[in-house]
Amino acid sequence: MSEELIEKSKKLAAFAAVNENVSKSDRIIGVGSGSTVVYVAERLGQLENKEKFICIPTSFQSKQLILDNGLRLGNVEEFDEIDVAFDGADEIDTNLNLIKGGGAALYQEKLVASLSRKFVVVADFRKQSPERLGHFWRKGVPIEVVPNSYVKVLKDLFKLGANSATLRDAGKAKAGPVVTDNGNFVIDADFGEIPLNKVKELDEKLIRLVGVVETGFFVDYAEKAYIGNEDGSITSLSVSVPARL
Repeated sequence: MSEELIEKSKKLAAFAAVNENVSKSDRIIGVGSGSTVVYVAERLGQLENKEKFICIPTSFQSKQLILDNGLRLGNVEEFDEIDVAFDGADEIDTNLNLIKGGGAALYQEKLVASLSRKFVVVADFRKQSPERLGHFWRKGVPIEVVPNSYVKVLKDLFKLGANSATLRDAGKAKAGPVVTDNGNFVIDADFGEIPLNKVKELDEKLIRLVGVVETGFFVDYAEKAYIGNEDGSITSLSVSVPARL
């Protein structure tokens, strides 16, 4: 499949997500990050009533997307409720459970999602697992940890059954580990393919570990997903999620 067709499918999915989920009464909009959310921000910037929106970013990238599209930038500390939030995902299962955090913004992403009355995911077909999380996304579940706890947490993760667990390295651009916007480290833990009925249980075990700030599992957050397909069409998925607010 050509990159051009993939980009077309992303754009179609993003535009459909905005068109179908932003109502005239919505005022506070969460804007996530990722290649598909680029088109979400583009579509928001085209709306005639865009001046009334206050957009809440989840990362430096999403902050720039908001500004580049002429949207009003807000701060998550200013609001205790977000009308609708849009974000991407590293992988999506059939229950719309997600793995997120490949960009190391998982805490801020989950904070915005938790404040949102409606959380909508936009992605392309390569992120949609046929059933289990961990099928396509083989880099592991991102876990944000307090820096002085990472050795302990690594040991704990192996006790919980991780096949591998590594401190994420910043790469050539910086010596040492990735540091999140919150000043924390990120561990990527591979638990293999995770059955639908085990995702929530594993997430709860991880979040109880001393030193863990947040996990990259998003369970019972997304109620809609828009998937750009290989042939350029769109698949819309929806599930019921418990009320968060």
